[in-house]
Parts: sequence; C-alpha cells; structure tokens
Amino acid sequence: MSTKKVIGGCLGVILIKIISDILAALLASGLVVLSVSMGICNLVYAVLYPILAFFMTKFFVKKILKLKLSDLGITKFSIKMKYLAVALALPIAVTAFFLLFMSGRYVSSGLVGAEKICTVLFGILYTGIAAALVEEIIFRGVIMHLLKTKINTKVAVLLPSVLFGAVHVLGTGFSLTSCILAVLAGTLVGIMFSVITLESGNVWNSAIVHCFWNIVTIGGGLVIGTSVSETSLTSYVLDSKSIMVTGGEFGIEASLIAIVAYFLVAAAVLMGMKSRKRNGTIEKN
Repeated sequence: MSTKKVIGGCLGVILIKIISDILAALLASGLVVLSVSMGICNLVYAVLYPILAFFMTKFFVKKILKLKLSDLGITKFSIKMKYLAVALALPIAVTAFFLLFMSGRYVSSGLVGAEKICTVLFGILYTGIAAALVEEIIFRGVIMHLLKTKINTKVAVLLPSVLFGAVHVLGTGFSLTSCILAVLAGTLVGIMFSVITLESGNVWNSAIVHCFWNIVTIGGGLVIGTSVSETSLTSYVLDSKSIMVTGGEFGIEASLIAIVAYFLVAAAVLMGMKSRKRNGTIEKN
C-alpha cells in the first residue's frame, strides 16, 4: 500500500469521525421543530452518531481504500471472556480506590424525574457506547492497521495512541500541566486498547473495555473529580489538590492511579502475547 494511500486513509477516517458527529447532531436537533424534547434529541444523537460513523467508514474502506473491514480488525462481533472481565474490573477497581481511600464528599446534581433518566441514558449511549465504539473503529481499527501494514506494529501502536491522547485536549482550554498529563494518560490507555486489539484480532474487545470504562467513570451516574459535574447524577468531589492524584482538569482518567491501571493491563496483555509467540501459537508481527 502506498504512503499516499495510508496517509489519505488515516486523514479520511478522522474526517469521517468529525462529519458523522456533526451530521448526527444536526439531524437530532432538527427534531426540535417537531416539539421533541431536548432530552430525546440527545438520545437520538447518541444513537445516530455510531451508526453514521460505521457505515461511512465501511463505504470509505471498501470504495476508496479498496479493503475489507476485516483487514482492519473490524470483523464480525466477537468478545473474549477475559476482556469482558477486564472491562468490568478495570473501571470498578479505579473507582473503588478513589471512593475507599481518597477523602471527598458526595454532591447531588439536583436533577429530577425525566432529567435523571435522560442524563443516565445519554451517558450510557453516547459517552459510554457511541464515543468508545467510534474511537476504536477509527484509531485501533483503520488507522492502526493501515500503519501496521505500511510501517510496523510498534509505530502502528504508538502514533495513533499519541494522536488519541492529543485529540482529547484540543479546544479544552486546560492548563499546560493538565494537558501534558492528559496526553500522557491518553497515550498509555491508547496503547492498552491497541495491544488488546492486536492480541484479540478485532476492535470489539478493546471497544468493550473502552465502553465500560466510559460508562463507569464518566457515564453520567457518578463522576469523581475536583469539582461538581453538571452532567452526572452525583459527584464525588475530591479533597486532594494534587494533580497527580486527581488528574487535574481532565479528571481521574488522567490520574496516576488510572495510569498505573492502564500500564498493568497493557503489560499483562503484552506478556501474554510474548508467551504465545515463544510457544509458536501466534505469528510474529
């Protein structure tokens, strides 16, 4: 595959991510003229976004890149039980650490009735499922596999992971320290997702880990941070002012506790891959 095609493919799917997000938002907001509530419009947006992103990516891969989705790790849905276990254990362990060992106070958002339901559903459907699925298809699916084919596995894991970390701080207005910490954490969690994809052979295993992480940590139920979240039912406001403990403005996803958790999971997956290589059960990349 030519360098031009690889670069074009990477840029193309990033553009698809942006366009599908904007288009989903526009279509959902159009329901307002039909007197549909904003809460329902948000839920429609959350459902439309991954659907549009998937089919636009499918068209782009097949018609423009002349590849099969399966060539890029976007295979038939298949989940390994060990990654379902990781998906459940990782966010629960990190969240439990903060709640059990870090002092803070619970603050209710004050939402009532339908507002509570819409907040939780949006957190699950958009923040939890939609955002995670699209990011895995784009970063660990198309971009990583294109780079792996053209260059090598190490570059294919590292470059999209750094990009993944960087896009999460664009336009945030965070302080330089918070941005650096967020990019570092985003890169490491990107590496974790990448090795899960490589070991399992598809993006769905990294996607399930990503989905559950988002749902538990930032999905609208309980959010842990240094200030009250207006987009969750309850906030656990930390007393600590240490940026390494709290993750700074980005939140606990960029905390040292989360970073250590990402590293441990990535290391365990890599050790398993190396063990399998030594036993000759998987091909060397």
